[in-house]
Amino acid sequence: MERIWLASYPAGVPADIDATRFASLADLFVQSCDRFRTQTAYLSMGKAMSYGELADAAHAFAAWLQAQGVAKGDRVALMLPNVLQYPVALFGALLAGAVVVNCNPLYTPRELEHQLKDAGAETIVILENFAATLQAVIDKTTIRHVVVTSIGEMLGCKGMLVDFVVRRLKKLVPRWHLPGAVDFRSALAQGRRHGFAHVPLGHDDLAFLQYTGGTTGIAKGAMLTHGNVCANIMQAHAWVRQTLAEGKECILTALPLYHIFALTANCLVFLMLGARNLLIANPRDIPRLVKEWEKYPVSAITGVNTLFNALLNHERFHRLDFSTMKVALGGGMAVLAATAERWRKAVGVPLIQAYGLTEASPAVAVNPLDAQAFTGSVGLPLPSTEISIRADDGRELPVGEVGEICVRGPQVMKGYWRHPEETAAVFYPEGFLRTGDLGYVDGQGYLYLVDRKKDTILVSGFNVYPNEVEEVVAQHPGVLEVAAIGVPDEHSGEAVKIFVVRKDPNLTAEALIAHCKALLTGYKVPKHVEFRAELPKTNIGKVLRRALKARQE
Repeated sequence: MERIWLASYPAGVPADIDATRFASLADLFVQSCDRFRTQTAYLSMGKAMSYGELADAAHAFAAWLQAQGVAKGDRVALMLPNVLQYPVALFGALLAGAVVVNCNPLYTPRELEHQLKDAGAETIVILENFAATLQAVIDKTTIRHVVVTSIGEMLGCKGMLVDFVVRRLKKLVPRWHLPGAVDFRSALAQGRRHGFAHVPLGHDDLAFLQYTGGTTGIAKGAMLTHGNVCANIMQAHAWVRQTLAEGKECILTALPLYHIFALTANCLVFLMLGARNLLIANPRDIPRLVKEWEKYPVSAITGVNTLFNALLNHERFHRLDFSTMKVALGGGMAVLAATAERWRKAVGVPLIQAYGLTEASPAVAVNPLDAQAFTGSVGLPLPSTEISIRADDGRELPVGEVGEICVRGPQVMKGYWRHPEETAAVFYPEGFLRTGDLGYVDGQGYLYLVDRKKDTILVSGFNVYPNEVEEVVAQHPGVLEVAAIGVPDEHSGEAVKIFVVRKDPNLTAEALIAHCKALLTGYKVPKHVEFRAELPKTNIGKVLRRALKARQE
């Protein structure tokens, strides 16, 4: 497809980026820490860490890894929430030339065992709250070195109080026993004594095995190279540099850094910008999140629709000072128009929608940051990115037609770790990645995401896209959250079913169906309504339609 979107680019955004500016993520890290050494890099529970302190700690952790025999290309697993230890361990592992394997702290023993064995990780850094999970499976894995840390370990004197509350009062740390495990501070101390040896790294070297596909099958590790991720950082930086100033921003990070969205957008792009990163360890605790926000002049936030919706429904959020806000970026799932409009009215800046996937490091498209109207588009393809809309037989479709979104660019993964057949299945011969998402490009080059290919509901031969149904249902003032799926129907093959969390306790199924009949064609109107106290979600707050569907089968 011709790159018609270039004509719609904001002023100052180039058609292509120079992906060679940084030799590796380690190179980017060292340069940024040198430039912004005295400025604050991270804030966590009132504790500030400067770029200089971050660099010193990361090099110490890299040295500790080297002392354990960790060599270039070895896999290091991280099972941490948004605490100061995460960026230290992350950048330490990258400096040592290791491949980072991010693990969701909420994994079950079965899920953790699969990921550690598949990756062949021999080292893991884990929060003590989840150490019992590791204990249950460690003998079945290749893990040889374990670093266990606590929530408060890097918070100074306050950390002792935090750990007392977590361990004794809230009882959030199950008993665990991992012989030979060391604590994080001891690892850093040992690393400083050992000394760090520089590891040459290039664009073709692996940086991450970022696991994906766990909600649709066996999780696979997307092989993201230093070149892939550096390119995506440069693409994003080219897009935001007219709005965000180097060394002057403060980003609130509620999404977990172990997820690819926050990893690239919050951790790495804002590292390049020399920003302050306000870490939120538990994004589900909205009152505490808002309380933290009150303390700092936040200028940027990323999130998913459920997070923005939860904030908007918290009374104290509306009393925050939004005078410093510049950018609010939504991704991971569709941003609903109702949420975007409420956000714009409450905060005074638009809620910008973007699109990406783990296999693309992840950013593919984003809307101009100064967009005032919410159109439903996920934006324009980033510099050096090509989009092709394909039919099932691989034919490229013209502008305006719905098909599978396919992506080619320097940010696209090398392939799936140890899964050559899966890799071959998701790439066309000319290098376009099949995303599994349905969408179209309009005449101005804007990309519109219609839905996940696998989520499409077939009603009497007609395609129904859950996103459209959810968009309409969410417009009802009595609805807090909604998810739509297809369920078997003897007359139409499938029928639309919605799961609703009520804002108005008196809301009825009949009222919702009447609302939908006024705004949707008949075959799109939900036939079944089920009210829930909450909806199942992923670690970043994305509603799990598949989990809802599985319970209907």
